[in-house]
Amino acid sequence: MKNDIFHILNRGVEKRKIFSNHEDYIRFIYNLYDFNNANIVFESYSRRKQKHLSRLSGVALPTNRNKLVDILCWCLMPNHIHILALEKINKGTSEFSRKIIVGYTNYFNKINNRSGVLFQGRTKIIPVKRNKHFLCLPFYIMANPLALLEPTWKEKGLKNCQAAFKFLKKYQYSSLSDILDDDNLISVINKKLFFELFETNPKQFQKDFIEWLNMVGSRTPDTSK
Repeated sequence: MKNDIFHILNRGVEKRKIFSNHEDYIRFIYNLYDFNNANIVFESYSRRKQKHLSRLSGVALPTNRNKLVDILCWCLMPNHIHILALEKINKGTSEFSRKIIVGYTNYFNKINNRSGVLFQGRTKIIPVKRNKHFLCLPFYIMANPLALLEPTWKEKGLKNCQAAFKFLKKYQYSSLSDILDDDNLISVINKKLFFELFETNPKQFQKDFIEWLNMVGSRTPDTSK
């Protein structure tokens, strides 16, 4: 329902990679913008790319949209996606999810000369209650890339939390740098709403994120087994 918050996630079928290169990631990020619209999309990524042969991150995007959701944060991994969104119109989240998955699958299949499904079944759209878990959800979502740096960090802990956070800040395919007001490929989130809902700001969010990493990343391995 309108104003409900949802955690959207899906992964590649058989856990396969859904992003093969930088261009794939960029395409999906633009899909987050283009398909977040209840109206028919006329100025698509492909059309903009034909007009602007250089890097698309500097291209001004249209603002006359009837948004399906307000994206709060997101993260793209080689074989799965996470999006946290607030629904703006009834059933907007399911429509948004359908559009981005179908749109990206069509693109991926076309450039790779393949057919069939790319994602593993129906997209999970999980209602989020505004409680203690909700406050930590952005940390969880945007900490996913740590699996690329330290694959066993959840079991064995982080070697260096400051270095881990620095890695996350440099990771291009999440909303963290956008939230922290650093350079980002393209802004698709509602930052004002994000800061209001989580009662934070860029400086405070960074401080809280590092504290969260110190807490969850300092687990002592169980050596009794």
